[in-house]
Amino acid sequence: MTIGGDKGDASPVAFLRLDIVAGLTAAAIVLPKAMAYATVAGVPVSVGLYTAFVPMIVYALLGTSRVLSVSSTTTLAILAGTELGIAVPDGDPAKLITALATLTALTGALLIAASVLRLGFVANFISSPVLTGFKAGIGLVIVVDQIPKLLEIHIEKAGFFRDVVSLVRYVPETSLLTLTIAGAALIALGLMERRWPHSPAPLVIVGAGILISWVVGLNALGIATVGFIPRSLPSLTPPSAGLVEQLLPGALGIALMSFTETIAAGRAFAKPAEPPIKPNRELVATGAANLAGAFFGSMPAGGGTSQTAVVRAVGGQSQTASLVTAATSAATMLFLAPLLGLLPQGVLAAIVIIYSVGLISPAEFASIRKVRRMEFRWALAAFLGVLVFGTLQGIVVAIVLSLIGLASQSAKPKVYVLGRKRDTDVLRPLSSEHPDDETFNGLLILRPEGRLFFANVQQVADQIQAFVAEYKPKVLALDMSGVFDIEYSALQTMIESERRVSDQGITVWLAGLNPDVLDYLRASGFADELGRERLFFSMHAALQRYLERPGST
Repeated sequence: MTIGGDKGDASPVAFLRLDIVAGLTAAAIVLPKAMAYATVAGVPVSVGLYTAFVPMIVYALLGTSRVLSVSSTTTLAILAGTELGIAVPDGDPAKLITALATLTALTGALLIAASVLRLGFVANFISSPVLTGFKAGIGLVIVVDQIPKLLEIHIEKAGFFRDVVSLVRYVPETSLLTLTIAGAALIALGLMERRWPHSPAPLVIVGAGILISWVVGLNALGIATVGFIPRSLPSLTPPSAGLVEQLLPGALGIALMSFTETIAAGRAFAKPAEPPIKPNRELVATGAANLAGAFFGSMPAGGGTSQTAVVRAVGGQSQTASLVTAATSAATMLFLAPLLGLLPQGVLAAIVIIYSVGLISPAEFASIRKVRRMEFRWALAAFLGVLVFGTLQGIVVAIVLSLIGLASQSAKPKVYVLGRKRDTDVLRPLSSEHPDDETFNGLLILRPEGRLFFANVQQVADQIQAFVAEYKPKVLALDMSGVFDIEYSALQTMIESERRVSDQGITVWLAGLNPDVLDYLRASGFADELGRERLFFSMHAALQRYLERPGST
């Protein structure tokens, strides 16, 4: 439980005051966004308020982050909406709520199961560049999904590219009044966010939208508004066992993204002096938050970056801030629901678009491209995967790309030819930047790097053989300090390669073996075959031994 704050020099009352202010400020941002995300998922806006209530309380009691604010996010909303659209194609409200409860409960159960299996490391399976591309694709999908509400036109959803074509076709049917109101909200919110980041700008826009709707009577003019919101706390909503099989694949993707976003946000806002974020405990906390929320009409929930940034920025010290936000959500449901019903749908769409555009980061793409062109291609592929195959399938594309990237990097380890910086003991890869580095007559020093296993050892062996053919040494010294592990197949290949090289009249030395790798060599008998005279504690010791030999220079 992470309710208490750091003691420091401040009094508990001062910390409580900071948490109350942080919780109220976060509520001013979380609640409008939560309602907007509910529209993304295709469920009543009240569901957004429920998501900012029960899950937030449960996480506050169980999570390891001091300030993480848990409710719905843009990514989770669109993923949930996609799955609900498949499960309830006719949009029947009763079936939709049951399907939502089942989807959220499955998400929570999967997260808890992952904790039992100690799968917290899975959060690292999606690389940062791939996640950048995935989120950019999600952001663009949401923007296109919300534009019809800005224009108050109706299109049949048929995939991203077909939706874009439909939008162009139906633009002439735009409601100018809706576009004016929604466009003004969009511009005003964009300017406010640029001028005052993490301010209660969404609350201001929502309040202005409600006021205009009430004064002008937008509903009577045919402008779509949120409509009736029940003035009550969420009621009990049981999941349906009959929907489990259909919703399970989607729940797997949502659970992965919920945990990935939660861990990322928790780590991003953790201070060095605070306890570390514990991945498996976070699985329990987010799993319980979703499981409990499912029975009270909640959408799938996870840690939100922007709302957590607000909590931290205004001095939040503990999860008391989240409890204050949850209490504000409850008060809104009990007292302000009728007013929220006056809110124009176009204003909600403007809020969604502003915060979805933030997922699209050209600067991040440019940064990736500048550093690693291969990862830039992965980011683009993940981006296109969402647009072409859909949001849930986009998760699979993202994971597969990340694993392919990992495999390709592991399967192509580098082997460096080492020389010695003149007049020093520094050994480093030969390079045109250092033409004066020393090499030694009859000695070839090579350094393979990375884990050696069945998929990459042949490439390493081929590189070594190519260098041997080029340099024709009498002694081949392998600096193994960069090899942190060696798999059985790789060890067998190493033994066979050593014998082939020995048949060419070349002596093989090994240096810098870490304890685990040395143990494997001993267990295989290879260490005895080499003998102590060909095993060295370090490459420097091996070089010194070679230089002591007659005719070595």
